[in-house]
Amino acid sequence: MSRIAYVNGRYIRHADAGVSIDDRAFLFADGIYEVIEIFDGKLIDEAGHLARLERSARELRLTLPLAQGVLKLVLRELAARNRVTDGHVYLQVTRGAARRDHFFPKPGTPATFVAFAHRSDRAAAEAKARAGIKVISLPDIRWKRPDIKTTSLLPNVLAKQQAREAGAYEAWLVDADGYVTEGASSNAWIVDGQGALVTHPADSAILSGITRARLFQIAAAQGLALVERPFTLEEAFSAGEAFISGATTLVMPVVAIDGRTIGSGAPGPVSLGLRAAFHDYAPASG
Repeated sequence: MSRIAYVNGRYIRHADAGVSIDDRAFLFADGIYEVIEIFDGKLIDEAGHLARLERSARELRLTLPLAQGVLKLVLRELAARNRVTDGHVYLQVTRGAARRDHFFPKPGTPATFVAFAHRSDRAAAEAKARAGIKVISLPDIRWKRPDIKTTSLLPNVLAKQQAREAGAYEAWLVDADGYVTEGASSNAWIVDGQGALVTHPADSAILSGITRARLFQIAAAQGLALVERPFTLEEAFSAGEAFISGATTLVMPVVAIDGRTIGSGAPGPVSLGLRAAFHDYAPASG
């Protein structure tokens, strides 16, 4: 079966999909995106993701081309046409296609909207979580507004590639003051010596993860203390546990950072417990 994408009002074979070479995302990374998990045929935390999409659009003074109700119908149709019961749907909005100029295009230029869905291997993801992942640390060289979910991801791409070449899955980014901000494609967490969850505050230095926010609810339900504050690599090295969170990873235990073993060197009960409980708490919409 051919994969189906949605491009500017049309469902089209993924292999045939395309946008103008004048599109602002292609020329300037002038666009925003979201990734939503599909689990057992349901969209997970859809409301949170669409609210963040609207926030990103406001921050960039970008007009969303679809009303939220229509957008929801498109996402469900993509999942159905691609027969995705476990996977993700990706959606991207750009400022549209116009003559290359740093200034915004003239008013009325149509935004570009692209979306597609793909399957994921749930068994493989669970096996990775049981084994745990390795992380490296790198300087955070991103622009000063990573709280906006833009398509401007070149520093993230370079960090992820450096992690892969080092035999790791993720890179934790460290600011000029020595604090871990977040991962190249995830939020970063540790479990401190008192058993409290610690993660960077959701300020302009990180993307306020939708999965991250859901973990606050789960932690409260499980009686876990949670502190939003910056933490250093040295704190991470001595932590009882560490993990990352995101829509594509959920809760993924970290067993080594920069070659140093974290905790027992195996996924710990806190991170595994949060992962196991996630879909019991995350709203699922059909």
